[in-house]
Amino acid sequence: MPYIVIDLFSGGGGFSQGFRKAGFRIALAIDVDPMCAKTFSANFPETVMLVEDVRDVNGYDIKYIVGRNPDIVIGSPPCEPFTGANPNREKDPLDRLYKDPTGTLVLEYIRLVGELQPKIFVMENVPALNIRVLREALVKEFKYYGYERIYFNILRAEDYGTPSHRVRLFISNIPLNPSPLGRVITVDEAIGDISCESDLPNNECVKLSDKKMKRIIRIGWGKALYYYQGANKKIPNYIRLDPNKLAPTVLGSSRFLHPYENRLLTVREQARLMGFPDHHIFYGDKDQQYNQVGEAVPPPLSYAIALYLLNTYLK
Repeated sequence: MPYIVIDLFSGGGGFSQGFRKAGFRIALAIDVDPMCAKTFSANFPETVMLVEDVRDVNGYDIKYIVGRNPDIVIGSPPCEPFTGANPNREKDPLDRLYKDPTGTLVLEYIRLVGELQPKIFVMENVPALNIRVLREALVKEFKYYGYERIYFNILRAEDYGTPSHRVRLFISNIPLNPSPLGRVITVDEAIGDISCESDLPNNECVKLSDKKMKRIIRIGWGKALYYYQGANKKIPNYIRLDPNKLAPTVLGSSRFLHPYENRLLTVREQARLMGFPDHHIFYGDKDQQYNQVGEAVPPPLSYAIALYLLNTYLK
């Protein structure tokens, strides 16, 4: 019988994609965004999808639907209150967790883990959550629900076959040490065999204004058309990808320029840079689709974590 996984803040299903590939059963997922839920349900028709605010869900409800306690709870609470890309985040780190209404969703994740008591939990977020004062607060919150040992694992998606740079924090009750792939997958390897004319889902060409076209023609590999101010640094947008390197971090708000053509990447091309398989379909308008891609846990990284759990703790 497959091990049961619950996915909180499931988004478009990147985290679940890797676990399903490893043989886990995604029994239930929760997300408040209807388009994310539509995307998830289309790709995981066997999973019960709750379109709910997690604040309105309790562990008893989930166990009643699933039939028992899950083996694993995964999830990605929103990172906006913590990330350095957000110029409006709370100045006091503890206010980001306890005062910001979106930041408190991390506490809701912990509450549901406490009510469900899985063997293993894995929560993904940005490394900015991994500062001493927040680590101490999170350890205290998990300890309240009986989880005495908490691990703060920093993993790089590119080490596990994702063709883009992405450093993420995974908080868990066991140490995570998945085996790296051993090589980097470049932009050209990821998207070099398709164009925006290829017959693939979410692969429609994106038109640009004549004014933008004139400007992007002059942009070389690794350079950007725009920069916007984050909390700590300027964030590039409309970056011309270097075909011989990793792509930069894929964000929901970011768009990439094709390395050879004077156009934006399609949603499918950007999804490939996150390691999504071509059969994974995204719903919503273009911005919603790009956001679902950019806010996901890359499936190759999720798969590496899932295999590690399976082979190390669930034999």
